[in-house]
Amino acid sequence: MKYPLIAFVTLSMMAFTMACSSDQGASSSHDFSGITITAEEILGDPHYQAISYGGYRETTRDIQPTIPQLKEDMLILQAMGVKLLRTYNVHYDEAENLLQAIRELRADDPDFEMYVMLGAWIDAKNAWTDEPDRIRDQDAPRNEVEIARAVELTQEYPEIVKIIAVGNEAMVHWAEEYWVEPQIILNWVNHLQDLKAQGELPETLWITSSDDFASWGGGGEEYHTDELNALYEAVDFISMHTYPMHNTHYNPEFWGVRDEEEGLSDLEKIHNAMDRAMDLARMHYNDVVAYMQSIGVDKPVHIGETGWATISNEFYGEGGANAIDEYKAGLFYHDMREWSDANNITVFYFEAFDEPWKDAENPLGSENHFGLINLQAQAKFALWDLVDEGVFEGLMRDGQPITKTYDGDLDALMEDVLVPPTDREIRERRQQ
Repeated sequence: MKYPLIAFVTLSMMAFTMACSSDQGASSSHDFSGITITAEEILGDPHYQAISYGGYRETTRDIQPTIPQLKEDMLILQAMGVKLLRTYNVHYDEAENLLQAIRELRADDPDFEMYVMLGAWIDAKNAWTDEPDRIRDQDAPRNEVEIARAVELTQEYPEIVKIIAVGNEAMVHWAEEYWVEPQIILNWVNHLQDLKAQGELPETLWITSSDDFASWGGGGEEYHTDELNALYEAVDFISMHTYPMHNTHYNPEFWGVRDEEEGLSDLEKIHNAMDRAMDLARMHYNDVVAYMQSIGVDKPVHIGETGWATISNEFYGEGGANAIDEYKAGLFYHDMREWSDANNITVFYFEAFDEPWKDAENPLGSENHFGLINLQAQAKFALWDLVDEGVFEGLMRDGQPITKTYDGDLDALMEDVLVPPTDREIRERRQQ
């Protein structure tokens, strides 16, 4: 999902070099002895469930979640079985505060486990500016600041930060505002790998880039470049994204009610469509694996993002793809977890909590409603079973206990469930 950069901060190359570099062969002054488990051990282990996390409660990121709020969230996620978080940038206080909150929770309870894939946001030159052109093969000034800060935080919290992800959907061409050529990502990945070799970062730290399946080679041939192939060689694993939910509008061939299904019950129509959504996600994953193998690379492939929104007044909602409601989101969540666990694939499910800043001008926009728990501390349908099991007992979020949406009334929930359009309706809509 898109996390636009708002503030640009400059940093001199001298300061950047001091923060990130050391003479080749020099011994490290950093203490990485507190590392007890590595990314290689965590990724692919169903015991370490993963999730994408942001703790923002307000319609702006100018209001940062506090360390007590972050601690509340961590305890809720721990109760869900989550032990690995994905963050997106380090240019707000949230990233450092999150690491500090986890460290404090570990100090209070030695059995508390939570680890982080720390994201460093990457932009093309002139991204998010009034300049008419984005320069795809040059860095935005902020990029070096992001990488330097990610290095600093990893050095400070080596027992928590297990992975650095360079960029988020930074190579896929539909990210028109900011996408970069793979060489930009490759340069920073190589830089971080060099710091590992020099002892400036833990040798067990894994480096990746988290991007759409298409830009990892699973899409069109325009992505199949020598630079991408070199990036495959440079990363420690591949973190790819798949979003069948968005494809219900943009590539709806898999969606809808087939002609031969029109006589089925509404529930059967919904389940058949959601089965095809999972088929699409698996296909995206397999397409990335196939491309990787075609260039002679053999590395782990995990899912850095996938998810299903629960509210939308856009293309995906009522009158459009009819894809959005809590029931479908719950089906997708459980199907994705079941498949990935069975195949030892880590999924950073998007996302833990609703975050209203993402589309602040449109409160009903889907970007605000991907969370498994809403702003009223209500667990959505995907997590109702955990509420029934009592895993959230005694836990609070902003003074509210974790309860169920719809007061747990399944019949009331089902009244809001949308039946996908027929194939004929989809064809007619696309011709308009």
